[in-house]
Amino acid sequence: MLGLKLPTDPRWVDLANMSLEDILTDHAYCEQKAATYCISLIQFFYDKEELIKQLSPIVTEEWGHFRLVLQEMEKRNIKLGKQRKDEYVLLLHDFILKGGSREDHLLEKLLVCALIEARSCERFRLLSLDIADDNLKEFYHKFMVSEAGHYRLFIDLAKKYAGEEKAKKRWQEFLDYEAEIMKKLALRGDRIH
Repeated sequence: MLGLKLPTDPRWVDLANMSLEDILTDHAYCEQKAATYCISLIQFFYDKEELIKQLSPIVTEEWGHFRLVLQEMEKRNIKLGKQRKDEYVLLLHDFILKGGSREDHLLEKLLVCALIEARSCERFRLLSLDIADDNLKEFYHKFMVSEAGHYRLFIDLAKKYAGEEKAKKRWQEFLDYEAEIMKKLALRGDRIH
């Protein structure tokens, strides 16, 4: 469904099981950054009414997710650690085409968002199935469902604003590039991406 060309190495969940404090901290910051990024899209593309209408509730939802992760950490007596650089996201941003029109820029940003949501959805699915803590299985199942909806929304917005054919072509290029990123990045259980 997500179109990802390279699945996550199944050993990732084993590593995540050994790094719950780190994975929860990273997850919290991923949710915070998602809310912030949606706000920046609204600010920059203030004239795109459908985008504003669709992303405004996502901002609220992502911030709510941040708070849910913090609550889960509090239950476990885990403190929010330091935010780390997300190499995966930085590499995706390296693939954004420079120049072009404002609409081209919007397409690139929407597809980066879609890809981050797709990979997060895939990773949350793995956690919902295989993490050792049964409470976290249910916790991550809910996040998986939400991320799938966000992925779909970003793809739909990309098609609306760039046209279906252009969006599909560029999406395939992003998927190919993302698979190469996944091959190169070290397998780490302390990060969502």
